[in-house]
Amino acid sequence: GFHLSGTVTEPATATEPEMTYKVAISFDRCKITSVTCGCGNKDIFYCAHVVALSLYRIRKPDQVKLRLPISETLFQMNRDQLQKFVQYLITAHHTEVLPTAQKLADEILSSNSEINQVHGAPDPTAGASIDDENCWHLDEEQVREQVKLFLSQGGYYGSGKQLNSMFAKVREMLRMRDSNGARMLTLITEQFMADPRLSLWRQQGTGITEKCRQLWDELGALWVCVVLNPHCKLEEKSCWLRQLRKWGEMDVCPLEDGNYGNELPNITNALTQSSGHSQDSLARPRRTVFTRAIEGCDLHWQDSHLQRIISSDFYVSPSYQREGESLLFNSQGQPLWLEHVPTACARVDALRSHGYPREALRLTVAIINTLRLQQQRQLEIYKHQKKELLQRGATTITNLEGWVGHPLNPIGCLFLTLTEACRLEEENCLEISDSGDSKPPVYQHVPVVTGSQDSGESYLSLALEVALMGMGQQRVMPEGLYAQDKVCRNEEQIIARLQDLELDPVLVQTLRKQCILLLEGGPFSGLGEVIHRESVPMHTFAKYLFSALLPHDADLAYKLALRAMRLPVLETTAPSGDVTHPHHLVSVVPSRYPRWFTLGHLESQQCELASTMLTAAKGDMLRLRTVLEAIQKNIHSSSLIFKLAQDAFKIATPADSNSDTTLLNVALELGLQVMRMTLSTLNWRRREMVRWLVTCATEVGVRALVSILQSWYSLFTPTEATSIVAATVMSHNTILRLSLDYPQREELASCARTLALQCAMKDPQNCALSALTLCEKDHIAFETAYQIVIDAASTGMTYTQLFTIARYMEHRGYPLRAFKLASLAMTHLNLAYNQDTHPAINDVLWACALSHSLGKNELAAIIPLVVKSVHCATVLSDILRRCTMTAPGLAGIPGRRNSGKLMSTDKAPLRQLLDATISAYINTTHSRLTHISPRHYGEFIEFLSKARETFLLAQDGHIQFAQFIDNLKQIYKGKKKLMLLVRERFG
Repeated sequence: GFHLSGTVTEPATATEPEMTYKVAISFDRCKITSVTCGCGNKDIFYCAHVVALSLYRIRKPDQVKLRLPISETLFQMNRDQLQKFVQYLITAHHTEVLPTAQKLADEILSSNSEINQVHGAPDPTAGASIDDENCWHLDEEQVREQVKLFLSQGGYYGSGKQLNSMFAKVREMLRMRDSNGARMLTLITEQFMADPRLSLWRQQGTGITEKCRQLWDELGALWVCVVLNPHCKLEEKSCWLRQLRKWGEMDVCPLEDGNYGNELPNITNALTQSSGHSQDSLARPRRTVFTRAIEGCDLHWQDSHLQRIISSDFYVSPSYQREGESLLFNSQGQPLWLEHVPTACARVDALRSHGYPREALRLTVAIINTLRLQQQRQLEIYKHQKKELLQRGATTITNLEGWVGHPLNPIGCLFLTLTEACRLEEENCLEISDSGDSKPPVYQHVPVVTGSQDSGESYLSLALEVALMGMGQQRVMPEGLYAQDKVCRNEEQIIARLQDLELDPVLVQTLRKQCILLLEGGPFSGLGEVIHRESVPMHTFAKYLFSALLPHDADLAYKLALRAMRLPVLETTAPSGDVTHPHHLVSVVPSRYPRWFTLGHLESQQCELASTMLTAAKGDMLRLRTVLEAIQKNIHSSSLIFKLAQDAFKIATPADSNSDTTLLNVALELGLQVMRMTLSTLNWRRREMVRWLVTCATEVGVRALVSILQSWYSLFTPTEATSIVAATVMSHNTILRLSLDYPQREELASCARTLALQCAMKDPQNCALSALTLCEKDHIAFETAYQIVIDAASTGMTYTQLFTIARYMEHRGYPLRAFKLASLAMTHLNLAYNQDTHPAINDVLWACALSHSLGKNELAAIIPLVVKSVHCATVLSDILRRCTMTAPGLAGIPGRRNSGKLMSTDKAPLRQLLDATISAYINTTHSRLTHISPRHYGEFIEFLSKARETFLLAQDGHIQFAQFIDNLKQIYKGKKKLMLLVRERFG
């Protein structure tokens, strides 16, 4: 009857011996209400032994002896038998039972004990009375433990999955109408509220982590389902309401829009408001994740119209309508349900979740009939206002709470309800396909059952229609990162579901009809002609619609996608007095960008839509032009336009066939736009973009290259134009790639030279050398470039740039020009006494060697410049040594006589150099001695030895050096150890 006991044997394994367990199970009205098992394993539901015993009882009922409740059996015994029974029972379990038996015996013998005040005695085998609660067994402690464990694992992969499967379990219990569903949800919620991270997040003012937020959302939605149970008792509901209010009032309770920051005045609200907007976020009631469920407690199912809708497929308007009844039915006589849409959908979800699928379906149909009617009426309203709205070019938004991204997920709920009614349950639908993904569901058309004439509609086409209506609804972008993110996520979820539908002719017809309505729908549609600056963009949705419509109605597909390309939030500033929705405060403050946290994602979706259209329009000149115009008008991010240009280029130049000229031109035009956009802003990808553009222009052909060379100043910096663009265009590879004839090659070269000279004039510092290189083959251009360098040398150029060009000149066989530039470079240079590793030293040595090789006059001209610019003794002595090793004038310039004699250091110009070198050594010595440390003494003595070599080049050098040493000994006599070393080496 109400109690089942047995022993379960677990067979031995390689590691464990055979084990036997005693199991007892209590029942009540077909439910297991409690279990005990000797194994001690704890879980939310049952251990394997309980399951084994239950299955044994179900499968072999005749093997299990059925007995009367124990009270009946005892009733049939006489006094002796009862005594015998009790004594045997106590003996069998004397250690456990004896104390209890003794205590009960005492109480029964005491006349006024509590036990004697009650008639009868309990019987655990007889079941509960008819009014008692009967619940499935649920180990509450285990529920708490498991939720606590999963929460403590934070964001680890798997813990979220486990919690979601617990939520799924709650839904399953609700569907089986098991009262444990609400009990289990209560236990889960208590653990969620006790999560220590909540107060931490609140103190830090940071939002809850993404994974955790989604779990809280599911928790909130489940409570809405629980309180909307159409058959729950009033006392149950009031008990839930008390609990929900208690949780909602706790300050750690997460808020519905996901950010604790709401309680602080939001940045935009802190700015001065235009009058009439003083109500800021502080005045708004605090909405927690439980607020919707608390509000749901006020809803009931007693409305007679609602009862009729959900209880019959054939409820239609009476032929004679009473006053006020016209609001309850549409013109076809089908019932309408005029409740706020998300609330009505929450009812549908509750019916579905509590195991009333037919009722859920009937209510869904009534809601859709209502939405259709509203759509028609809105269309009529718009037709009257159209002219005025189009003139204003702006609109207000009636939907402050969009259905996509809504906490109650109304559209997802209706879609699921309808598609579940159409699922083809295949034999193996649970099998996983080879790739490891579960197969997409297979749907069939199931006709809608209605009381009026056969509509020829199926639940599947309704599902598509309602998804399109919801996604296409014009709605304001909500505030806060979390809410905005949720809009994107919900949209992607719905589209993923839509992609599972095979579009047959019936669905294509639904799709076309709905798309036309959305395009004509005015301000109620996000795809209408005029939209509010801050309405949620339609790019993701339009990309789905475009791909779905393209094979069936290309014109409509393009019309729709082009309409959706806009992103008004980036195109206009908000009017300062936008009073359309005082609660949505961000738009009140005139700013170019309101706080759209997902803007980056939205822009990339806009780019995806454009890319999809470009790909589809390949080869169609007219379509490509319109898509290109839409991109140029609507996309504001240079890196995204660059990505589109690259996409178009890839599609236009397939590896295995010829290039598509129309699309190539689009790629080039987009590339040129990017160049213009990023010319004056710093962009780390500029080099890559410039190189890519030249590649693209080369692919388009020689005219494109001529064009970019001629208009370089609007596209490139002078440096880019000379070092990347012209250089690449003039390279051997480009000439080969284009297989140009001589006149074409000449035209390109002439354009490149003109560009080079223009750039050298504009930025001689960075472009002079490139310009000379590009003009090498044309005498006049080369001379012009050289003159530009000479003119700029005195003002705009550094010695490094001049030395580089001078060396280039020598390399090209212009030694005198090289000498002139080197001399100019020397006037810009200043080498201090201690700069003996300066990078310019090599240039100085090269310039002196060049002058020396040209002859005495050139050497005489450069030495005064060297003496003026270089104060480093070791560098000067190096130059001096090199000049005395060979005779000047070995460059062999025709018409010059080379004396072949070595130059004397006593005569000009070397005398001047020698004096300067000696004086540099003297100055450097004093500079080094002012702060010398003992560890540098040895190095210093070596330095003096080098100095002596230079001194000895002069006629009286040894006398000068001796005097110099004496001087040092006088001045620095305090540095005894150092002077001792000086004496040891130099006397």
